[in-house]
Order: sequence, then structure tokens, then C-alpha cells
Amino acid sequence: MLDLLPDLFDHYPSKLTLLPLQFRPYGGKRLFWGEVVTVKCFEDNSKVKEILAQPGHGKVLVVDGGASPRRALLGDLIAQSALDNGWQGVIVNGYVRDVARLSTFNLGVYALGAMPIKTEKLNQGQINVPIEIGGVNVKPGMMIYVDENGVAISEELLNFAFLN
Repeated sequence: MLDLLPDLFDHYPSKLTLLPLQFRPYGGKRLFWGEVVTVKCFEDNSKVKEILAQPGHGKVLVVDGGASPRRALLGDLIAQSALDNGWQGVIVNGYVRDVARLSTFNLGVYALGAMPIKTEKLNQGQINVPIEIGGVNVKPGMMIYVDENGVAISEELLNFAFLN
């Protein structure tokens, strides 16, 4: 299965909402899904680092970085921590760095673009708060489904049995 979202939208058109931003794939895993955990931060990835250092089996971190192109909110070291802690992936409404290295990780990473400059660590930001990405409300505990066709959210875990 390489394309999940087209089948999900065909089968569950009223249960999915597409995030309308143009996310680009950076991680080695291009198709993934999981329970949403959120971080809201601006040009400071302290909370991203903090949450990805915790167990994340079956979870996807959704980061609202305000789409700022001035600092990268995820790089190879924090992504390695996410991988080590079992996270499915990270969606960044913002930018990432170390993109050649990220592409070698079996971790889903989608972001708006690449930027080589890291953030300052000021311990600012919020964990597990409702966020808005591209005009769509994203809440902790929702489900997120990601492939190269896009990023979609749902209030509930969707059954894939119809794909067999």
C-alpha cells in the first residue's frame, strides 16, 4: 500500500479533513498514521525536543510553528530521538533541517520546507493544546493519516479492513 489517503477519502469522505498546506516529505517513511500529539511553538523547538524524547508508539507529533521560514523546528538529532522512542512521524507547520539525513530515517517527516538554521532553546511553547493549521483545527487525541497525497485528520481511528 503506497497510497492510503485516496482510498480513505473514497471510503470515509465525511470523516476526514485534509490539511490544505503543501507539506513536503523529508523522512524515509512516506506513509504513516497515528494519534495526534500537538506542540505549538514559534522559532523555539524546546517543546518538540521534550515531547519526542518520550515514548510515542502509535503517535504522530503535529507541530504548529506558525509557518515561520526563519528557523528549523526539527533536525537529525531530535528526529533520531523520535525514532528511538517509537514515534510514527512528525508533521511540521514550519521548516526542518538536516534533510539528507532525515531521508535515511524510518520516520515520517513532513514539513513546509528546509532551512539550515536551528532555533534558540528558550523553553517556550505549549504541549497538547488545540492548534490551527491552514484554517483546520487539530486537537490532541485526533487521528492523523499521511502519505504523499497529503495530510488528513479524523476524530476517530478509521478501519482499514475494506482495503483487503
